[in-house]
Amino acid sequence: MTNPPNQLGDLAKTAFDTYLKSASTAFESVERLIALNLNTARSTLEDGSGFVRALLAAKSPNEILDLQSSFAQPLAQKSLAYYRSGYEIVAQSLEECLKPYEAQFAEANKLAIIAIEKAAQSVPGGGEVAVAAMRSAIAAANSTYESVTKATRQAVEITEANAAATADATIKAIETSAAATHKKSA
Repeated sequence: MTNPPNQLGDLAKTAFDTYLKSASTAFESVERLIALNLNTARSTLEDGSGFVRALLAAKSPNEILDLQSSFAQPLAQKSLAYYRSGYEIVAQSLEECLKPYEAQFAEANKLAIIAIEKAAQSVPGGGEVAVAAMRSAIAAANSTYESVTKATRQAVEITEANAAATADATIKAIETSAAATHKKSA
């Protein structure tokens, strides 16, 4: 078994490697978000230009209403797809950044427990209180970490569910509005 200074050095090296991996993941996610934004901007410009051309070529108010209806639903669907894609990129990035830290935390926790158990065996009389306090501190840290991790994941799940429900409601509202507009123009 390695001695404690080597364990701490190994732990520090692992922490640094984890940081580098997380930073790399964050940069990759930013690149994906930039690409998503550029592609969306390009597509929006193209769609908007086509819509304006079609409006300029319209011969009647009914044709304009039909164009608006036919443009609104795909625009809403593309907007929702954009937000879903952005949310997915951010959620994946968060998950990828957290995974290595979870493993690292578990390893650090294991090493701390081993060190405390070794210390408990060699503590002179009366030192049991200090060992018990250290065990209690580790248990509290573990509990806090688990609570924060669980709350973070629940918040992501709730946000995802709310975004999906909002997206579905928006699409239905646009479809209903488009159908009503189309009926009026017919």
